[in-house]
Amino acid sequence: MKRQPVINLLVGAALLSPLSALADTTKVDGYTIHHNAFTTDTLTPDVAKAYGLQRSKYRGMLVVTVLKDAPGSAPTSVPARVEAKSVSLTGQTARMPMREVKDQKADYYLTDFPVHNQETKHIVIEVTPQGSHKTFKAEMTQEFFTE
Repeated sequence: MKRQPVINLLVGAALLSPLSALADTTKVDGYTIHHNAFTTDTLTPDVAKAYGLQRSKYRGMLVVTVLKDAPGSAPTSVPARVEAKSVSLTGQTARMPMREVKDQKADYYLTDFPVHNQETKHIVIEVTPQGSHKTFKAEMTQEFFTE
């Protein structure tokens, strides 16, 4: 089976997810980091299968893209080292191992994780773009609903 472009994953998830789950953007030092978290039940069966994800309202998913800003032209996707962790309201920290997915025009990083009804996760993302010695931080808080 030919792998569908990841953009279908992002667009499909954005269209099917609640407005509060649309991608957040963090701009830092010439880069834009897009990050989005939602439950995997919003993915189509074909997209979930293509990326080896279980569709479930009890599974969350984090998608991260890193773009290098270019004055006068569109930003371009750049490979990066992407690390993420979640911090619960009680202070428990869990590493979120990211995996890279390469599309024809972009690099994406994703992970999936268990979620419970009305669980709020604070997610901290650290990004080191290829060719940069700087690590940038993006943060988001997402509440998940499974009922």
